[in-house]
Amino acid sequence: MEFFKPILVGQTVDDIPELWQRMYQCGNFWCRVGVGVSVLSGIEAALWDLKGKLEGKPVHELLGGCQHDRLAAYATGGPANYPHDELARKIEFYQSLGFTGVKVSAGELTPERGFGVASEPAAAADFEARKLEFIRDRFGAGLRVMLDGHMGNSPGATWSVETAIAVAKAVEPFDLFFLEEPLHYTDPAGYASLCAATTTPIAGGECLTAAYEWRVFLECDAFDIGQPDASFTGGLGEFMAVSRMLAERGRKVATHAWGAGGSFMQNLHCGFAAENTVILEIAPAYGPLHGEVIGDSFVLCDGFVLPPTKPGLGIELTDDTKRRFP
Repeated sequence: MEFFKPILVGQTVDDIPELWQRMYQCGNFWCRVGVGVSVLSGIEAALWDLKGKLEGKPVHELLGGCQHDRLAAYATGGPANYPHDELARKIEFYQSLGFTGVKVSAGELTPERGFGVASEPAAAADFEARKLEFIRDRFGAGLRVMLDGHMGNSPGATWSVETAIAVAKAVEPFDLFFLEEPLHYTDPAGYASLCAATTTPIAGGECLTAAYEWRVFLECDAFDIGQPDASFTGGLGEFMAVSRMLAERGRKVATHAWGAGGSFMQNLHCGFAAENTVILEIAPAYGPLHGEVIGDSFVLCDGFVLPPTKPGLGIELTDDTKRRFP
């Protein structure tokens, strides 16, 4: 923040994209992509929040206007419990909160062995297909289901293109909303080959930062559904730029929003401002701090999220909250 302070002090919030561009250019050596550009996300979010509160408008109105009366949502949260009855309990919990869409992960989490995922094509394909068959048999065709490979940030071995194709084709009969991150982000060509090899929609992008990095993937049609995160990819403006690039390729947006209250609301506003958004990621049952920061700005009704209506991002961080959650 101190690095960018001279650029911001004395300025107004009349032209936030210009302020972002000045910061981005001055950080050329260390914030074109990666953690550096993510620093800009927090600063820029504060600027949009301030502008919205000064003008009495929700941020999505400042980003070009609300494009959706409501948006589908899915509950998300970590590894897939195993055996299958434990996974069913997790999905039932999501449903009890009002969700009609859920995301489960590839692999399994057991008390005895911890987390594990098969890497050989036939074994991985068989395991994930049996998981999806169980979910469909138990919960029916009406449940929106997403499967997360977690290969973009896996600490261990990641799937090969051969394994990812085997899994994607094996789960085709189960009408996945998307298969997320089945490959590492060092292989845009592999992602493109995967998209061409299966009818299962392929999603990804949560680890990509700045429109510059996204362009490398989008120009080879690496994703059917992009997952920018406004609180990580470089800011709300960069999210909107990415959404437009996806739209130009006939691709959709599914927000990534695995973060705290401020991150959560940034992505809700961007999701509603982007015309090609098809679903919102929601971390369910968040803790008391996040719940207090978000307040009543997040409204879920019949499995759909309604547009935020409060000025700015619709969040408040009060002195009282800071004292109670040091």
